[in-house]
Amino acid sequence: MGQHRKLGRNTTQRMAMLRNMATSLLKYGKIETTEPKAKEVRKLTEKMITLGKRGDLHAYRQALAFLKEETVVKKLFDEIAPKYAERQGGYTRVLKLGPRRGDGSPMAIVELVE
Repeated sequence: MGQHRKLGRNTTQRMAMLRNMATSLLKYGKIETTEPKAKEVRKLTEKMITLGKRGDLHAYRQALAFLKEETVVKKLFDEIAPKYAERQGGYTRVLKLGPRRGDGSPMAIVELVE
Protein backbone atom coordinates (compact mmCIF):
# COMPACT_ATOMS: atom_id res chain seq x y z
CA MET A 1 0.00 0.00 0.00
CA GLY A 2 1.26 3.47 -0.82
CA GLN A 3 1.53 5.31 2.47
CA HIS A 4 2.28 9.00 2.58
CA ARG A 5 3.11 11.41 5.34
CA LYS A 6 0.55 14.09 6.15
CA LEU A 7 3.18 16.59 7.39
CA GLY A 8 0.59 18.45 9.48
CA ARG A 9 -1.20 19.87 6.42
CA ASN A 10 -4.31 19.14 4.43
CA THR A 11 -3.96 17.56 0.99
CA THR A 12 -3.96 20.71 -1.14
CA GLN A 13 -1.46 22.54 1.08
CA ARG A 14 0.77 19.47 1.27
CA MET A 15 0.80 18.94 -2.49
CA ALA A 16 1.47 22.64 -3.15
CA MET A 17 4.40 22.57 -0.72
CA LEU A 18 5.84 19.36 -2.19
CA ARG A 19 5.52 20.55 -5.81
CA ASN A 20 7.28 23.81 -4.86
CA MET A 21 10.05 21.85 -3.14
CA ALA A 22 10.42 19.48 -6.12
CA THR A 23 10.62 22.49 -8.46
CA SER A 24 13.31 24.07 -6.27
CA LEU A 25 15.27 20.82 -6.11
CA LEU A 26 15.28 20.48 -9.89
CA LYS A 27 16.09 24.19 -10.31
CA TYR A 28 18.98 24.42 -7.83
CA GLY A 29 20.12 20.80 -7.50
CA LYS A 30 19.99 20.81 -3.68
CA ILE A 31 17.58 21.91 -0.93
CA GLU A 32 17.65 21.79 2.87
CA THR A 33 14.49 20.78 4.74
CA THR A 34 13.22 18.48 7.49
CA GLU A 35 13.74 14.73 7.13
CA PRO A 36 10.07 13.73 6.59
CA LYS A 37 9.62 16.43 3.93
CA ALA A 38 12.90 15.37 2.30
CA LYS A 39 11.73 11.77 2.03
CA GLU A 40 8.42 12.81 0.48
CA VAL A 41 9.93 15.27 -2.02
CA ARG A 42 12.44 12.62 -3.07
CA LYS A 43 9.61 10.35 -4.29
CA LEU A 44 8.04 13.08 -6.41
CA THR A 45 11.35 14.27 -7.85
CA GLU A 46 12.29 10.73 -8.87
CA LYS A 47 8.98 10.45 -10.74
CA MET A 48 9.59 13.75 -12.52
CA ILE A 49 13.07 12.63 -13.64
CA THR A 50 11.56 9.37 -14.91
CA LEU A 51 9.10 11.43 -16.97
CA GLY A 52 12.05 13.44 -18.29
CA LYS A 53 13.78 10.23 -19.35
CA ARG A 54 10.71 9.20 -21.35
CA GLY A 55 11.07 12.44 -23.28
CA ASP A 56 7.82 12.40 -25.26
CA LEU A 57 5.22 15.17 -25.50
CA HIS A 58 2.81 13.50 -23.08
CA ALA A 59 5.52 13.17 -20.43
CA TYR A 60 6.48 16.84 -20.98
CA ARG A 61 2.89 17.93 -20.43
CA GLN A 62 2.54 15.74 -17.33
CA ALA A 63 5.70 17.27 -15.86
CA LEU A 64 4.51 20.77 -16.74
CA ALA A 65 1.16 20.11 -15.05
CA PHE A 66 2.96 19.17 -11.83
CA LEU A 67 5.95 21.53 -11.72
CA LYS A 68 4.27 24.74 -13.02
CA GLU A 69 7.56 26.40 -14.09
CA GLU A 70 8.26 25.91 -17.77
CA THR A 71 11.95 26.84 -17.40
CA VAL A 72 12.42 24.05 -14.84
CA VAL A 73 10.58 21.52 -17.02
CA LYS A 74 12.75 22.50 -19.98
CA LYS A 75 15.88 22.09 -17.83
CA LEU A 76 14.56 18.71 -16.63
CA PHE A 77 14.08 17.39 -20.18
CA ASP A 78 17.16 19.00 -21.77
CA GLU A 79 19.84 18.74 -19.05
CA ILE A 80 18.86 16.63 -16.03
CA ALA A 81 17.13 13.59 -17.60
CA PRO A 82 19.82 12.86 -20.23
CA LYS A 83 22.41 12.82 -17.43
CA TYR A 84 20.55 9.85 -15.87
CA ALA A 85 19.85 7.97 -19.12
CA GLU A 86 21.83 4.89 -18.05
CA ARG A 87 20.64 4.96 -14.43
CA GLN A 88 17.66 2.82 -13.36
CA GLY A 89 16.61 4.96 -10.39
CA GLY A 90 18.15 6.55 -7.32
CA TYR A 91 18.51 10.00 -8.86
CA THR A 92 18.40 11.79 -5.48
CA ARG A 93 20.05 11.34 -2.10
CA VAL A 94 18.99 12.45 1.37
CA LEU A 95 21.79 13.42 3.75
CA LYS A 96 20.84 13.77 7.41
CA LEU A 97 22.16 16.88 9.17
CA GLY A 98 20.99 16.52 12.76
CA PRO A 99 18.50 18.53 14.81
CA ARG A 100 17.48 22.10 14.01
CA ARG A 101 18.59 24.59 16.62
CA GLY A 102 15.20 26.19 17.28
CA ASP A 103 12.86 23.24 17.75
CA GLY A 104 15.05 20.15 17.47
CA SER A 105 13.42 18.98 14.25
CA PRO A 106 15.64 16.53 12.30
CA MET A 107 17.06 18.28 9.22
CA ALA A 108 18.28 16.85 5.91
CA ILE A 109 19.66 17.89 2.55
CA VAL A 110 18.09 16.48 -0.61
CA GLU A 111 20.35 16.63 -3.65
CA LEU A 112 20.55 15.24 -7.15
CA VAL A 113 23.15 12.47 -7.51
CA GLU A 114 26.02 13.34 -9.86
